Amino acid sequence: MSFYSDTSIEDLSDELATLGWYHYNLSRHAAEALLLSNGSDGSYLLRNSNDGPGCFALSVRAKDSVKHFQVMRRDGVYMFGFNEFPTFQDFINHFANQPLLGSDTGTLMVLKCPYPCRVEEPSIYESVRVHTAIQSGRTQDDLVAIAPALGTKEGYLVKQGAFVKNWKQRWFTLNRYELKYFKDKMCEEPIRTLDLKSCSAVQFDYSQDRVNCFCLVFPERTFYLCAKTGVEADEWIKILQWKLSQIRKGR
Repeated sequence: MSFYSDTSIEDLSDELATLGWYHYNLSRHAAEALLLSNGSDGSYLLRNSNDGPGCFALSVRAKDSVKHFQVMRRDGVYMFGFNEFPTFQDFINHFANQPLLGSDTGTLMVLKCPYPCRVEEPSIYESVRVHTAIQSGRTQDDLVAIAPALGTKEGYLVKQGAFVKNWKQRWFTLNRYELKYFKDKMCEEPIRTLDLKSCSAVQFDYSQDRVNCFCLVFPERTFYLCAKTGVEADEWIKILQWKLSQIRKGR
C-alpha cells in the first residue's frame, strides 16, 4: 500500500513490529485520511515521526479531526506525555485500559480502539455485495460495488491553464476517486471534477520551468500542478498513485 514509504524497517525483530496498530512510515496526511475515512471517534494508531530515531507519533481521531502526540523511546523506556513506561508491555497495557487523553487545546479524548496496520478491505466489501444480492433478489452482476476509497486530501495547488499556459492557484479536494478544483477554498461549486478512473498516470514532472511540479495524465489532456514544497508534492503523488492502484485492482 503506497501510503507507506519505501524506507525499509531498520530491524524487523523490533518489538514494535509485533504491535498490530504500529503503521511504520505512514505519513501524517495518510494517517489523517485513514482515521477520518475508516476510523471512528477514539480510533488511534502509532507511526514513525520525522523527528529522528526513537521518535514516534500517536495519531488520534477526535470527532471530525485528528490530533497528533509525540511518543519517545530511549533505552527501552517509552515516554508519552508525563508518563514513562519501563517496558514495552507496560506501554501496551496502558492503551488496553482505554486511557483519557487531554490536549493543549483542552480537547478530551478516550483512546477507544486501535486502528490496525493491515485491513482486509476487499474481502469485507465482497461479502457485503453478495449478501445484498441475495437479500434483494437481484443478481450479483446487477450491482456495483461502491466501496469507500481510503484517503482524502485537500489543499492549494498551482495549476497550468488549458489554452493560455498561465498558472493560477486553485483549491483542490480529493475524495474517493474524484479530484475537484475550485477557484478558492470558499467556493462551493468546483470549476471541474476529474474522474481518476480515467487517469492513466501520476508522476513528478520536470518538463515545466517550475519546481515541485507533477502531472496527471488523462486521455484528452495532461494536467500540470505545482505544490509549495517537494514534500507536499510527494504526498499528493503518493495518495493519487495509491488511488490509481485501487482502481486497477477493481478492474
